[in-house]
Amino acid sequence: MALTHTPSGQVVSVLPLGDRLAQATSSAILKAGQLEVMRVVLPAGKSMREHQTPGEITVQCLEGTVHFQSGGATHLLRAGDLVHLQPRALHALTAVQDASLLVTICLVAG
Repeated sequence: MALTHTPSGQVVSVLPLGDRLAQATSSAILKAGQLEVMRVVLPAGKSMREHQTPGEITVQCLEGTVHFQSGGATHLLRAGDLVHLQPRALHALTAVQDASLLVTICLVAG
């Protein structure tokens, strides 16, 4: 099943989900020629295994807390925290609390 992406010019809310977080799932927001944006929802205790992206990436914690591992270090991301990674940087995430994250990926390596 293909994910629906937001058309150009349409406004999308990325506010915290609050009471709806426990029932939410990850969702695509947009995918363009060089850019992909998604909301990743991770329930407490769930992980995204170590992976990499071809281009640069930002991960912004919208709500909850996650352990973000990269480059041999682990950082605790809380609401409002943002991290940037260079292309092909290995990283993994584990939710400490139910969390949602705004992930932006450059699809073309620099």
